[in-house]
Amino acid sequence: MPRILGVDLPNDKPTHISLRYIYGIGPTLALKVCEQARVDPLRKARELSDEDIARIAVLLDREYTVEGPLRRQVHQNIDRLKGIQSYRGLRHRRSLPVRGQRTKTNARTRKGPRNTVAGKKGVKETK
Repeated sequence: MPRILGVDLPNDKPTHISLRYIYGIGPTLALKVCEQARVDPLRKARELSDEDIARIAVLLDREYTVEGPLRRQVHQNIDRLKGIQSYRGLRHRRSLPVRGQRTKTNARTRKGPRNTVAGKKGVKETK
C-alpha cells in the first residue's frame, strides 16, 4: 500500500483514483499530477515503483497545498471570518448554512438532529 504525505493509498485502484484520497486533490488535479510526474494514471497503485511514489510526493510537496497545510489554511480562513464578525463568520459560529440556503426546512446536515421544543402543542389559555 503506497503512502504519500501520510495517507495510505488503496492498492487495487488506478493511480489517478488513489491520489484523490489525499485531502485537496480532486479528479482534475490527480490527472495533472500523474502527467507532471510521468506516471501512467491507469496503472494500479500497487504497481508504482518507489521512484514513482517519490516523484509524486516531491511534486505535491513542492507545488501544491494539500493535507495538513491546506486544512490549516481553511481553518484559519474560517477563524478570520469569525474574528471580523462578518455575516459568513456568524453563520459558521452558529452552525448554520453559510451560502444562503433556506433553514426553515432542510439544513439538517448543518444544524444536526432536531431538538423538539416541549409544551408547544395544546396550550390553552384560561380566563
